[in-house]
This record gives sequence, structure tokens and C-alpha cells, in this order.
Amino acid sequence: MIQAFRAEILSISRDPGTDPEAVRHEPDGLLVIEDGVVAARGPYAELSGRYAQVPVETLPGLVVPGFVDAHVHYPQTDRIAAHGEQLLDWLERHIFPAEKAFVDKAHADAVATFFLDELLRNGTTSALVYPTVHAQSVDALFEAALHRDMRLISGKVLMDLGPDGLKDTVASGREQSEALIRRWRSVGRLGYAITPRFALASSDAQLADAGVLLAEHPDVLMHTHLAENLRECGEVAARFPEAADYLDVYDRFGLVTNRSIFAHGIHLPDRACGRLGQSGAGIAVCPSSNLFLGSGCFDFAQAERHGLRLGLGTDIGAGTTFSLLHTQGLAYQAAQAKGTTLDPFRALWLATAGSADLLHIGDRVGSLEPGQEADFLVLDPQATPLLARRTRHADLAERLFALQVLGDDRAVARTYLLGRCAWNRDMK
Repeated sequence: MIQAFRAEILSISRDPGTDPEAVRHEPDGLLVIEDGVVAARGPYAELSGRYAQVPVETLPGLVVPGFVDAHVHYPQTDRIAAHGEQLLDWLERHIFPAEKAFVDKAHADAVATFFLDELLRNGTTSALVYPTVHAQSVDALFEAALHRDMRLISGKVLMDLGPDGLKDTVASGREQSEALIRRWRSVGRLGYAITPRFALASSDAQLADAGVLLAEHPDVLMHTHLAENLRECGEVAARFPEAADYLDVYDRFGLVTNRSIFAHGIHLPDRACGRLGQSGAGIAVCPSSNLFLGSGCFDFAQAERHGLRLGLGTDIGAGTTFSLLHTQGLAYQAAQAKGTTLDPFRALWLATAGSADLLHIGDRVGSLEPGQEADFLVLDPQATPLLARRTRHADLAERLFALQVLGDDRAVARTYLLGRCAWNRDMK
């Protein structure tokens, strides 16, 4: 099946901070999709003749690639906006009790259904997702994603030092992870990630086994947390006094590779940043949750000095919005707090092709280039009276920045998966 959409189209395939030519913009563009894959894209005046026999649908607004959430917890959906506490106390008070409920597959199914619908409503078409320690939490998420034909990566959480009702063992963690990899590998648009919760939640033996598991499965990712909170960093240093820093803890267990995605990384010494850059590992920047938990702000300048691979995550439920559009605006504010200005085009890149490359799916999504899967969304600069007023006479950069700062789910008019409309704001 061939489809054609006429619209203003914008994508950023590479970091525009280092390559300004990466910004691709067609004020009046044509996007041609064949069997869910981008077949052609370019100015309408140049392409329309080649596809004269294909019906063209005009999309009002700004078409951009589907957002790619590089770090989010679906079991924390019902604890978003939980009052009080910083990271470690917040986990004990709010999150661990909520995650214990995922021993019930029906509960996991219900939350996964709501969670994925919420992602689509906010324009997120791909994501790297934390489940819980329960294998059935992974099954529930993957089943729901497969039903929607979403590109999703997840993997059973490993935490043999967790509280009662929320922990595994080295043996059970290995056995369940291997079974899940066998069950879901190469199914639909799904991918697997070995997922130690964080250094304090696993024994040395389990961290070591996670490193072995990662080495044994070269087609999977590794996803965990790193240097999010000062108290957390202090407790990691006390438990692992022989390690040079927090990242070195993971490195000693074989968990720092070019397939490793670390969430946060806001309290890293230059040594750790240098090692991240050398290894090809990357960081999912999560400004909303960092602000909400009082953890601090990511240092974009430090990351740039070391050439770190970056993506953007909402980190629900410490993150307070499912909207990666609004999260781009929060990333700007976090950068400002550290004395750096984040360009709106670079913020969009972080939420699309940057996150896609971090998740090793950049060849398939993130840029709306020919050969990529046709996941995209339509942004409405007139979604609210204030947005309409602010963008009335604005150029592209101003419109994009206003959408990032003032926009949220209301600005997402439609979300498409493989060329199929999966969310339409006007047909709720």
C-alpha cells in the first residue's frame, strides 16, 4: 500500500550542534510511505509528479519524527506526582510498594495498556522501558506493544537485594532473563535490554552475572541508572570503595559497552565521562525527574567536551510528564541552570534521532528518511490560545521553541505508527 502526506516536515538526523546541515526542513513537503516504510520525501513541487496516481492527504501543522523515550518506567505510572522525598526514600515510600503489585499479570496488563496509550497520545512511538523484577511485567508490556505495533525495548529488572516481594536471585534472574530473550527476540518491533536496577539493588554476584549475560547476547542492550542523586552516589562509594567512581562499579562487572544506556549521569567526574565516551556507552538525560526529586541538572557542556552519546527520557514516574515535547523545554531549563543554552533543534534531535541512535534503532526510526519506518506525529502550533498567539508571526526556530516550552499532549494532533494513525486528538 502506498500513502502520501503533504505537510510541513522537519527532522534532524544528526547532532546539529556539530553538524548544522543535519536539519532537514520542507515548508511544503511530501512524505510517501509504502507498506509502512518511507519511500520518498522532499518538496511537494518536486515529488508530486512522480506520485500523481497516489491520493494525497494534507496534514495541518508540523510533521516531525515520532518521539523516542530513552528512559521511562511503566510500573510507576500510578505513582506520578507522589509528594515528598528524594530518590532513595522516594523509592522506599512510593515506588517499591507500587511495583510489588506487578506480581499480578492482570494488573500489569491494565497498566501497560494505559501506559502505551499515554505514550501515543504524547507523540512517543518508541521507548526504552523499565518493567519490574517480575517476568510477567515484561510479557504484559511486550504483548501490549506488539498489539499496537510499537517499537519498544525492555527487560526484566535484576535486583537480588531488593525488598521482600520485589527481588530475585542470581539464578532466577538469569533463568527468567534468558527465557524472556528467547521468547521475545526478533518478535515484531521489540528489543530486549538486560536491566540491573542500579548498583545498590544487586549483589556483586548478580552484577557479574549481568555482565556475562550481556556478553553472551550481542543483540541486546544494557539499561540501568547512574549517578542520579548525591546520597545514592555516596552509598555506592561506601559499598564499592575500590572503584574509582560510580561508573567504574559497572565497568568492573563488564557492563560498560557500546550497548549500555545509563539514565541520568548528573554527578559524574571527568574520568567517568571520558570512559563513557571511549566505550561508546551513552546517557539518557531526564530533566523532569531530576528537577522533581531535587537531584540536580545534567551538564550538557561536560557531555559535549567528552563527546558523549545522548538521548532524552521522561523517566515516569519521578518525571512529571509523559510529553517528550515538554521535556525538551525542561532540558533547555536544565541546561540554563548549568550555564549552557540548548538550541531548539538540538532538543528535538535529542528526542528523536539522538535517542534512536542511543537505543541502536537509528537505522529504523528517528529521522523520517527513506528506508526508515514511518513513525511520525503532527504538532499543532495553535493547540492553545497562548501557543497560537506566540507562534503567529514566528519563524521555524521560534515556533519549535515555543512548542517545547509551552506545549504538551494538547499540541500533538496525531501520532502515526508505520504510516497508520494510532492517535487522533480530534477523534478521542
